[in-house]
Amino acid sequence: MIKFAAPELASIPAFIATPDDIASLCEKLSPTAQHWVKVNHFTGKFAQSLVVPDTSGAIECVLLGLGHPNDRKRSRYALAPAFAKLPAGLYHFENELDIPNPDIELLGCLMTGYHFDRYKKMSGKKVDLIAPKWCDKTKVEAMAAAEQLCCDLINTPASDMSPQHLEEAAEKMAVAFGASCETIRGQDLLEHNFPMIHAVGRAAATEPRLIEIKHGSKGPKIALVGKGVCFDTGGLNLKPGQSMSLMKKDMGGAANTLALAHMILSAGLDCQLQVLIPAVENSVSATSFRPGDVLTSRKGLSVEINNTDAEGRLVLADALTYASESNPDLVLSMATLTGAARVAVGPDLAPYYTGSDEFADAIDHAARTSHDPVWRMPFHDPYEDMIEPAIADLDNAPSGGFAGSITAALFLRRFVARPETYTHFDIYGWSPKPQAGRPKGGALQGARTSFHAIKELFDL
Repeated sequence: MIKFAAPELASIPAFIATPDDIASLCEKLSPTAQHWVKVNHFTGKFAQSLVVPDTSGAIECVLLGLGHPNDRKRSRYALAPAFAKLPAGLYHFENELDIPNPDIELLGCLMTGYHFDRYKKMSGKKVDLIAPKWCDKTKVEAMAAAEQLCCDLINTPASDMSPQHLEEAAEKMAVAFGASCETIRGQDLLEHNFPMIHAVGRAAATEPRLIEIKHGSKGPKIALVGKGVCFDTGGLNLKPGQSMSLMKKDMGGAANTLALAHMILSAGLDCQLQVLIPAVENSVSATSFRPGDVLTSRKGLSVEINNTDAEGRLVLADALTYASESNPDLVLSMATLTGAARVAVGPDLAPYYTGSDEFADAIDHAARTSHDPVWRMPFHDPYEDMIEPAIADLDNAPSGGFAGSITAALFLRRFVARPETYTHFDIYGWSPKPQAGRPKGGALQGARTSFHAIKELFDL
């Protein structure tokens, strides 16, 4: 677990510097350290890091450069790029971080130490940090735990992250916070009227299921729905090998939803929380659903299947219908749903759709303060006819190739009883290259922003 180190241990002083205050900061250092700073041309520029030795060769202190505000715009975190360059050791900050959102900056520092080491021992350096007195230690560690949970779940291959394993992870989290967790599996999905979840997952060796976590009896009703496609072959519309290589991450919506729930439960927010994860594998066998099939959803809407590789919206549809039956104040879904979203905004931004301008304002504010960038996309009503085929109520994969992310969001909105309460995130869930505080691999996207936006919207 990624946490701050114990404060009673001996640690190395770290000074945070900018080009504007490096001169005054040097006055606090020993003459030897001042000389070392000068000869190494440390100026406090962004991502600059300097180790200062003492006369015996041990580390006397380290300096971390923040640079100017404009320099920091090119990185998600301001301090992590310099912190990541430090040699192995235990550090503490000697001065305060005088920029907005210092707790989030500390989270970035902690996440530089994240490694997915389930299958291979990592030989990388271990850089530990003592929690500064000026930070909210509990809050930072809770955010780090949620992000680590998300990354670990996505990074785990489908051989060890099947619907059953995802259910076990959800149960473990629920038990830790005293929440209930119930699951409907296999043929029972049909008896409980979740036909599309069953149809998508019935071809796999591991039974499809709907996982439900519930907690709280007062406050606003918040329903979170996460796409849990633990592996996506594309079904009978089989993906080519290159497109299948990252499909272990197709449960990234479920992972981010569990991370969001973890933050809500860790913070003890007074709300009635419901978490729904339709967990399936989209596999190929004699029982696979087919192109051209027409499925009837829990809501009663018929759906023509024009592509079995557009399966995520099908399992989400049944879960969203079920979530709406409790008349929640907010329904929020997260899914690795469309390639169109990646083409539009790339891998770092999470596009989102919402029927509430008030919640959109809260999301945009939270994204700026939580270093979890998102971008609002429109529920563009004139595109509704694109998801309406000739022989059924809805088309799961409209032809033409235009507005793929928007039409997917419009499809999902059809299954929510009160669209004005609905928000959807079309995430990527993966960082394709290593960045300071954001390692390559499974990634948290939109969850931290959603947490702060929910707090703001409902004044929790």
